[in-house]
Amino acid sequence: MTNYSKDYKDEDKAKNEFYREEAYIRAQKKVKKIIGFYWHLAAYVIVNLFLIFSIGTQNDDFWSFGTFSTAIFWGIGLFFHFFGTFGPDLMFGKNWEQRKIKEYMDQDKKHWE
Repeated sequence: MTNYSKDYKDEDKAKNEFYREEAYIRAQKKVKKIIGFYWHLAAYVIVNLFLIFSIGTQNDDFWSFGTFSTAIFWGIGLFFHFFGTFGPDLMFGKNWEQRKIKEYMDQDKKHWE
């Protein structure tokens, strides 16, 4: 007689290791995206403070659009980088859909009782 249970355990162990490695790689990519966003944010703050200071001191009208135009347009790009990094889970959350479905089902249940 052959004992096949050992083969299944080895296969399950290999699958488990594969899923753990895959999860580690996904987490590593997410961390790199977050680090990239924070470097982008730091560059945005440093460069725009310098630009606003240097342009603002050379112009008579500090509050003109030209003084803040780089910060405004770069800020739009930074917002999209933020949204791409942290994603729609920030607004809706992971369980948002399930909570809304339950809420609507509860409302429906009250309506028909």
